[in-house]
Amino acid sequence: MKLDLSSVGADLGARRIVDDVTLHVQAGEIVGLIGPNGSGKSTLLRTVYRMLRPVAGRVTLGTDDLWRLPPREAARRVAVVAQEAAPEFEFTVSEVVEMGRTPHKGAFARDTPQDASIVRGALARVDLQAFAQRDFATLSGGEKQRVMVARALAQEPKLLVLDEPTNHLDIHHQLELLELLRSLKLTILVTLHDLNLAAAYCDRLYLLDAGRLVACGAPQDVLTPELLRQVYRVDVVVSRHPVTARHHLSFFPLQRAVSLAPPEVL
Repeated sequence: MKLDLSSVGADLGARRIVDDVTLHVQAGEIVGLIGPNGSGKSTLLRTVYRMLRPVAGRVTLGTDDLWRLPPREAARRVAVVAQEAAPEFEFTVSEVVEMGRTPHKGAFARDTPQDASIVRGALARVDLQAFAQRDFATLSGGEKQRVMVARALAQEPKLLVLDEPTNHLDIHHQLELLELLRSLKLTILVTLHDLNLAAAYCDRLYLLDAGRLVACGAPQDVLTPELLRQVYRVDVVVSRHPVTARHHLSFFPLQRAVSLAPPEVL
């Protein structure tokens, strides 16, 4: 299901944080939202998962204005893994993931065998089957993050929104999570700080700076030395990853001389 943001503006207090941003995510596409700290990425995501009503513009999923949908219907269509630390639930891991089924049930409905099957499948997809009966509060930060991803998958959304989902994850689980996202064939909007991960796993990128859209397009068209110098204030050498052949970036501080010669063998 296609997501469209049209000329969206968002304020925090009296300050304009996001200004006139237009963004499109095609059905089944992974779009990355990138930019330095304070560029407005998380604020823009909040207008999508209905935590912050935009002061200008429109957010639509398919043909429906997301802000006009009843809350339960919106929750059936949009799942989120937020950047904030996972709350300290006094439940087991399985019970936390079961919360993702809430939009699909009536007020007093019990869990069904189908719900249980969906929860088990979601835990399997994030490699946490063995943790189902563990107390959520006893998990590491990375494990809690994976539980929150499983909860979002149990929601069976049309759109998945993730704000820095690789935070707190080790390298293995970062790659495993992003491989999982690619396999889902869902419409996905994700913020990432790691530009090499963004280049490797996103179909298209939108680059924000100071709340405004600077560039959009395929990773190789957005992650250019000129744009990265302008927005991130770093220099970069662009190469091809030796295995994936995707865009790969090596960073160094501005004005530092760099040699591309092979290193001396000691």
